[in-house]
Amino acid sequence: MENQKPLQNGNNVAGDDRSRVGDGSALIFLGTGCSSAVPNAMCLIQPSDPPCHVCSQSLSIPPEHNPNYRCNTSLLIDYCSTNGMHNYIIIDVGKTFKEQVLRWFTFHKIPRIDSIVLTHEHADAVLGLDDIRVVQPHSPTNDIDPTAIYLTQYTMDSVASRFPYLVQKKLREGQEVRRVAQLDWRVIEEDYDKPFVASGLKFIPLPVMHGEDYICLGFLFGEKSKVAYISDVSRFPSNTEYVISKSGRGQLDLLILDCLYKKGSHNVHLCLPQTLDALKRICPKRALLIGMTHDFDQHKDNEVLMEWSEREGIHVQLARDGLKIPIDL
Repeated sequence: MENQKPLQNGNNVAGDDRSRVGDGSALIFLGTGCSSAVPNAMCLIQPSDPPCHVCSQSLSIPPEHNPNYRCNTSLLIDYCSTNGMHNYIIIDVGKTFKEQVLRWFTFHKIPRIDSIVLTHEHADAVLGLDDIRVVQPHSPTNDIDPTAIYLTQYTMDSVASRFPYLVQKKLREGQEVRRVAQLDWRVIEEDYDKPFVASGLKFIPLPVMHGEDYICLGFLFGEKSKVAYISDVSRFPSNTEYVISKSGRGQLDLLILDCLYKKGSHNVHLCLPQTLDALKRICPKRALLIGMTHDFDQHKDNEVLMEWSEREGIHVQLARDGLKIPIDL
């Protein structure tokens, strides 16, 4: 899997003994697919005639070589601070988290997770929380340093009801010790004026509508290069759009944005027509699309998007699982 060209507004910072010497910061796309992921299981167990071109590729092409194989949306930020230390921050740990670890942590030599940031509490963002233990040191008595996890109170309440053993502080009398992920729960607010710092990197919450009855968070991060990650959105509140717009607080170097279907519209996600309209309003220097269904063919649709990019002056492409982008943060 080849890396894409760097996004740089400065010089890369050399690593120390905690990471690869000479490496700077990078973004690694662990997953770029919708909640049900791609391939769509129904396309394989009840194939159409002719079969789905995108999904049928999974029967003959290994996932690591198939750009149309998409796990749940998740981004790994390899953040190299000014002292050369690398910290690894992951946004969302969905249903396919362990598969993503086995495939892409090993490929990109990611040794651990230092912090977790959650966008919301839907299954494709949190159902991998139990498997965080697979990237933590082994301790049968859970005597390890917990991993910091940042989430809203609403998400905290939901996670606590589904994973009570992950938030339990003390064992009940007579309760046996069982190995579980050790997490340090840190509640954040749904407010772009209340940033937080995870593993040395500042994040600005970006509240967006994920359906008219639900607020999801995106995140703005990076000082040298401004990056916004918005994985689940159907509408931008005006204040949030102002924060990330060229005509507002300043142009983004990279916008990573939701795009579910190629045509039409959807009640809780942007589809390609609305995504492209949003890009024209926000006007980032570059955009990468995530959250795609099997509607999208990586090669064919990126050619179409390249034509749109040349016409509109905004470089946009579909991201793919395993994509690594060096970037100065």
